[in-house]
Amino acid sequence: MSMTGGVLTAASALSGAAASALGSSADEPPVTVPRDPAREAARRELAKRMYHENDPGLLQRALNAFWEWLGRLLAKAASATPGGSLGLLVVVLCVIAVLAALWWRLGTPRRSPASAAPLFGERPRTAAEHRASAEAHAAQGHWNQAVQERMRTIVRSLEERALLDVRPGRTADEAAAEAGRALPGHADGLRAAARHFDDITYGGRTADQQTYQRIARLDSDLERARPALANSAAHDEATG
Repeated sequence: MSMTGGVLTAASALSGAAASALGSSADEPPVTVPRDPAREAARRELAKRMYHENDPGLLQRALNAFWEWLGRLLAKAASATPGGSLGLLVVVLCVIAVLAALWWRLGTPRRSPASAAPLFGERPRTAAEHRASAEAHAAQGHWNQAVQERMRTIVRSLEERALLDVRPGRTADEAAAEAGRALPGHADGLRAAARHFDDITYGGRTADQQTYQRIARLDSDLERARPALANSAAHDEATG
């Protein structure tokens, strides 16, 4: 029962009571109820539970208030925008397009380099084991894991060749910087590989087959590369 129905029912009840009073005796003067007591009687009548059984709940009232507020807000915005509602729609679509373009261009926000963790886990593995793991991931199309394992392959291989000191807490960026000094001809490739490793591991980026193949070629090239110190010593012996 709605509030309007409750008012009508209460009014009918009061009217019926008044009619009964009038009909009780035609010789008696009509009964008149003062305004304040009548208002109080109507309030008590409408306060009964039977008149509020179908009233909306608290959540529904809150939602109704929210939609009314939003409607008033949009109406004000439409009146202040050139072109009215159509102009407001164009503005909203333009804002969405700009945000989508920025997201597509910048990608997922990258985490700070300070959050970089060590390159290797607790259990040490050889370069051959890391390389086999990378190839297994690549065969299944798991490019993120394949890139990570291939970067670990590169660093472990350089450690096994004594071009890098064995340091468990080393990060990919640190390994690339140190290896770049020993192998300056591959410094750019090492930095790029470390950046891909960080983007995938900490930045939420996704690797693809081309990224893995570039790092795999770098791994193969580094296996045949000679350090700068050896090249310098050979040059000194030849010219001595």
